[in-house]
Amino acid sequence: MNLDQLRKICVDLPGVTEQIQWEDDLVFKVAGKMFAVAPLEPARLWLTLKADPEQFIELTERPGVVPAPYLARAKWIAIETPDALPPAEVEALLRKSYQLVVDKLPRSVRQSLASKPAGGKRTKKKAATKARKTKLAGKRGRR
Repeated sequence: MNLDQLRKICVDLPGVTEQIQWEDDLVFKVAGKMFAVAPLEPARLWLTLKADPEQFIELTERPGVVPAPYLARAKWIAIETPDALPPAEVEALLRKSYQLVVDKLPRSVRQSLASKPAGGKRTKKKAATKARKTKLAGKRGRR
């Protein structure tokens, strides 16, 4: 699996945004909470994501999968290379990571995600523009 395939899987999930953080890491978030990180430049780790707590130990005992630096205590794993796991398993792990994060969101946020179509990726700029328009519309209504 390459970065473009990984990106397609992530951005097709409802409410997912992507941004570059920490200079060269592509971070995928849902409702502002990250669920996957992939470096844009060659690095020691290929993909970092949240794991099911029950599967964490099992996954990290596999070759090519390690506890994620700085995030292992929160049950995050890091996959060392794109070919360490089959693509179908990586996709399942990405979807599970997304779902683990969504499950911890407030009910109102989860419900709004359920009503959004998949693939609705908004950048910070678009979100800020929409927020300004909403704020202006609210001011006009109070006059």
